[in-house]
Amino acid sequence: MTHRKIIHIDMDAFFASVEQRDFPALRGKPIAVGGAAKRGVVASASYEARRYGVRSAMPSVTAKRKCPNLIFVPSRFEVYREVSQQIRAIFFEYTDLVEPLSLDEAYLDVSEPKKGPPSATIIANEIRARIAATTKLTASAGISFNKFLAKVASDINKPNGYKIITPEEAIPFIEALPIEKFFGIGKVTAQRMHRMNIRTGKDLKKLSEIELVQRFGKAGRHYYRIVRAEDTRKVNPNRIRKSIGAERTFSEDISDTQAMKERLQHICNRVFEHMQKQHNFGRTVTLKIKTPDFQTFTRSKSFQSEIREEAVLLRTIFDLLDQHRSAFASARLLGISVSNLEREHYGEGVQLSFDFGE
Repeated sequence: MTHRKIIHIDMDAFFASVEQRDFPALRGKPIAVGGAAKRGVVASASYEARRYGVRSAMPSVTAKRKCPNLIFVPSRFEVYREVSQQIRAIFFEYTDLVEPLSLDEAYLDVSEPKKGPPSATIIANEIRARIAATTKLTASAGISFNKFLAKVASDINKPNGYKIITPEEAIPFIEALPIEKFFGIGKVTAQRMHRMNIRTGKDLKKLSEIELVQRFGKAGRHYYRIVRAEDTRKVNPNRIRKSIGAERTFSEDISDTQAMKERLQHICNRVFEHMQKQHNFGRTVTLKIKTPDFQTFTRSKSFQSEIREEAVLLRTIFDLLDQHRSAFASARLLGISVSNLEREHYGEGVQLSFDFGE
């Protein structure tokens, strides 16, 4: 059997590392990219901050409590995108089979590389060296014969390291792997598995496919395969993103309906502007509300044809809000997305805004 050669490249603390590169005074210090406001969220934390337990997606107040000396730095997404483009240009020198997952990570299939030796390990380390020389940033790599193992491997020797998992090593590696380290098993599912005395891949492997499906739904089939190192997914250079959206987190909860509509009007304008810019309109509108206790509500409405007028989009959002207003008392986040696009877009997707608090 011929195995594919898959590399997963993951930049190290990407946003934070860019800020430390560009502003020498920040080097060696615990920094967080994001807003320091009460409702702010950490987008990226430097390794100095991670030693205190600061992580991405953590509320800023929690991060500050864990690390009193934490320095908050505003995000510069245009700069991060420019650096991401430099990195991807390097990827494409070695293979056309590049699947970006975000600005700072991607899968590469180097089974038949465009240049260099046939060794995936040598190619991965060449790419890491090229990234360092070009951007002055470090990257970590996972090298294996499928996407799941390459993704898991890239996190093992961070920062600025690499890990190889060969076909012979795969099963012992997975059996020893803590369940919370499995890519695709989130915190809640891991806690549920712990209550079932499933703590490692070896424990998970004891369950039959039927048992896993009964307990975890269709995800159970995925767990059954990956714990046996079975992952046939190809590296897809045309990974499809199926929606355009934006959302905003507020520094204070909003309980007044009119105030919600005013915020939604601004979000709607940004979403519609992007649809116009992309010449890409959709038929399904979704309103997202997150409450102060972190419950999330989503309500959608679909049309037979694409929405091409901002007024129609806004009216639909207002109608969804009015229809379901009794379901929640106040909101800490509001968002709008449009899906069922006439031209599904490719690559890293669209992130119109990632607000870290007003």
